[in-house]
Amino acid sequence: MDAKRISPRGAALLRRLAAYRPDTGRALRQLGFTLSVFTALWLAMLAALQVSFLLTLLLAIPAGVFLLRLFIIQHDCGHGSFTPSKRLNQVIGRALGVLTFTPYDYWKQTHAIHHATSGNLDRRGYGDITTLTVAEYEALSPRARFGYRFYRHPLTLLVVGPAYQFLVKHRLPLDAPKHWRDAWKSVWMTNLALAGLFALAALTIGIGDYLMVQIPLTLTASAMGIFLFYVQHQYEHAYWEHDKTWDFTSAGLEGSSFLDLPRPLHWLTGNISYHHIHHLASRVPNYELPRAFDEIDELREVPHLTLGDAFRSLRLRLWDEDRRVMITFGELAARPAASAPTPAPVPPPPATSLLDEAA
Repeated sequence: MDAKRISPRGAALLRRLAAYRPDTGRALRQLGFTLSVFTALWLAMLAALQVSFLLTLLLAIPAGVFLLRLFIIQHDCGHGSFTPSKRLNQVIGRALGVLTFTPYDYWKQTHAIHHATSGNLDRRGYGDITTLTVAEYEALSPRARFGYRFYRHPLTLLVVGPAYQFLVKHRLPLDAPKHWRDAWKSVWMTNLALAGLFALAALTIGIGDYLMVQIPLTLTASAMGIFLFYVQHQYEHAYWEHDKTWDFTSAGLEGSSFLDLPRPLHWLTGNISYHHIHHLASRVPNYELPRAFDEIDELREVPHLTLGDAFRSLRLRLWDEDRRVMITFGELAARPAASAPTPAPVPPPPATSLLDEAA
């Protein structure tokens, strides 16, 4: 991150947050417990097939939560914040990438871009939910408007999106430049490991039973992850600025939400709801985020979103540059015609993906 993009306020907070460091013992205990519970729930889903597929689907909910926790551990590894060891982070992250169907180095690359550009209107693309301004939307053709409406519909984001992102796109991410050699190597190695996993399943439990467990589980976990990722940056008073006035500190504290959940839900979701702290200081491990929140007053002086606010934010679609708020399509239609801004002459950036990271 360019130092000139970090305000004195942000630099002071970063110095304080540097005290919250990864710990190998805590990290391995978190990994071991999460992996153990996930494995037990996966086997329970498999056994439930002998009783009822509906029971397997019900068990996909708690199992999906623990798969999401494994993804968040993988996420921390990508930031170098899970353990103090770079090598151990890579080993854990790449192994978990097979379970999460997410090539570790590809995701790490796109997610780093997301952190460096979040809230920047002139650098949208990788790792974002595609967001248009009102002027950009109004400049689109009717067909393109329909495409954007379809893309931003909750069913697309939470049902179609997870299936495409984690089952299809991560197998062949065509948005990755050829010179991203580590990313492409990660894609092929993850695909090879998955092929081996499928072969093992075919020889043991049967490929049909494996898919009846794995597909509902993957889609459940990825839908949860995309929902959390969405509300971390898509809420009424979010932060969007053009590059000349964009500020890293403000993008972190104002453009990344604090989703105020009961402590058990924070634990179940790997503390990813303390997202404003994570965006400001991504080297703070997930298991230290609550302590940082409790001990640093300024980290609590941010807008709090409730779970109800999070679900209501799914209706928000466009950034209104005049009012500096996210608005719904209904609010756009209700505006007086005379107040509508002149359509932007520059077309909006293309959508590269629904979610290039859940976390």
